[in-house]
Amino acid sequence: MSTIVILGGAAPVGAGHGRDLSLRALRQFKARGSRVVVTDTEEALAAAPEYASLADETHVVDYTDPDSCVTWALEYRRRHAVDAVTGFREYSVVAVAEVAAALGLAGNRPELVRMVRTKDACRRTLGDLGFRQPASALCSTVEDIEDFLALHGGPAVVKPRDAAGSEGVVRIDTPREAADALAVAGRGGDRGLVLVEEFVEGPEFSVEGVFAGGSPYALAVTRKLLAPGTFVEAGHTTPVELPGRRHEEIAHEATRALKALGLTHGVFHVECWLTDRGPVLGEVHVRPGGDWLHAMVEWAHPALELFGSLHDDLLGHPVILPGPPTRGASVRFVVPEPGLVVGIEGWDELTGRPDLIHAELTVAAGDVVGPAASSGDRVGTVCLGAASADAADTAIETLLRDVKVRTAPAGSAKTSKREHDA
Repeated sequence: MSTIVILGGAAPVGAGHGRDLSLRALRQFKARGSRVVVTDTEEALAAAPEYASLADETHVVDYTDPDSCVTWALEYRRRHAVDAVTGFREYSVVAVAEVAAALGLAGNRPELVRMVRTKDACRRTLGDLGFRQPASALCSTVEDIEDFLALHGGPAVVKPRDAAGSEGVVRIDTPREAADALAVAGRGGDRGLVLVEEFVEGPEFSVEGVFAGGSPYALAVTRKLLAPGTFVEAGHTTPVELPGRRHEEIAHEATRALKALGLTHGVFHVECWLTDRGPVLGEVHVRPGGDWLHAMVEWAHPALELFGSLHDDLLGHPVILPGPPTRGASVRFVVPEPGLVVGIEGWDELTGRPDLIHAELTVAAGDVVGPAASSGDRVGTVCLGAASADAADTAIETLLRDVKVRTAPAGSAKTSKREHDA
């Protein structure tokens, strides 16, 4: 019987998609006959007793600390064989690579994982390999950002080097905005360093896939929707088919980049923009995409077990890869106007639908909603499956016309209400 260790395998408290993802992985690993060992923080394990009931063992280990994970894994292996190690969260991927290397297991080389997690290093490497990249620079002062704008013009995007979920990402159009952008993007960052890059015009997409036998296999191209005036993702649709088969061009560029970077294992999520020049690659992730993309990809491929495929590849077993997607799925997020929630309409009617992959609302009347600055500020999720991507889009937009989260200015005696159609 094989043993697989999942670093950071219990979802963070309140993360619906992370919980579903981790439980799917556990069930698919167990269905293939493997022992599963889950590690995570004490808080996460305590908040998710279902992991303890599914896993063969659970251990408290800080998945964000690679050295601690390696120390624990070497000690654990003295008592029990370990055949594979994996993880699904952004801040666990370095530890996964380090543990795999220390134990001599299948995995990506740690220096490559660290490189793709550091946005400026990944940009530089992809550019050196000949891939289209936005002009970018690592900056630490307002003057650095102003110099970048003088050289490349605006608009530009200022972001942390290694954050996730659109946290700290700011668009600036003029040098006057540089100081505020640096304060937001550099908060809690790497010695105050931020990445500044040119704003790329064009629709945004991502490529979801899995490695098999050392090669990346694209499962679907996904279209991304942004909340107005922000970088916060408001929805996704998969699989997307574009005129002139440009979706195939996007998938090819993503898998070509993964090969060129030397990555060989795991589930991947590669972001890009589609421009008149062709795809311009964005961030590269050696973990599943968030926002229920794992569930949407499995819906699009009815016979696919995404994490079962990962399991088989890590253990050196043959991986049966699916053909093209045969169904479609869409997800939309509720992003109300900031303020006091004074009413919610239409939500109860969502439950019980056979095409509903997931629906979750995290606010109630009386709660205060802040501005949408990152994906953590979204307050609801609706994910639907359908016979095609277009049908899923139509169904979810129709459904959400009747869902409203009403807000009023927080702390105000005004009786006027603002209405948000989810």
